[in-house]
Amino acid sequence: MIKFKLIASLLLVFLLIPNLAFAESKYGSMDVYYNEKLLPGKEVAKPTLDIGEPFKVKVNLTVYQKSDVYVSLSCMEKSSFEIVDGPTLKIEDYSNGDILEANSFKEYEWIVKPTERWKGGSMPLDIYYTILAHGDSEPLAEGGFTVAYCTISNEYYEGEIPTSEDQPASETEPSSTSASTPAFTLASVISVLALAFALFRR
Repeated sequence: MIKFKLIASLLLVFLLIPNLAFAESKYGSMDVYYNEKLLPGKEVAKPTLDIGEPFKVKVNLTVYQKSDVYVSLSCMEKSSFEIVDGPTLKIEDYSNGDILEANSFKEYEWIVKPTERWKGGSMPLDIYYTILAHGDSEPLAEGGFTVAYCTISNEYYEGEIPTSEDQPASETEPSSTSASTPAFTLASVISVLALAFALFRR
């Protein structure tokens, strides 16, 4: 099992999703943070964590036109991480959607902790997003990227679990009505690999 985890971890390095699609475009910009540290360009955080040790990931997203925004956390095995607090509370669930006015921004921050599912191995944590022109069904921009490639130790975290502060409102206050959540699916290759990993682990 240890040998399999080492091989799988090496494979996952090549599957890291680059932070390219929306870092800066005509539709907006995005800053990405790990534990309050800005990750420039394509940089991916590579922490070593104990089982249950909390960490924060955050995106500060600015849109240049009125938009409907949806975000999600994802990983190869949903049970590998647990969301403590954030705009979504389950891995792979999308947020209800925020309506952001032109030239406004919103921060999306999660507190996450690794479970013992992948102890002794490594697992990437990804952020997915979809940006639509307000009221439209076709995305202006969508994609995903790896924010952290986490190595999980065999030890258990014994410190305190923090709680997230209230998320700051956007610079231009959005409408109080949330946008409807569209149907989303992850890339089929990720689903197939996740199933394969689950079968090998049994």
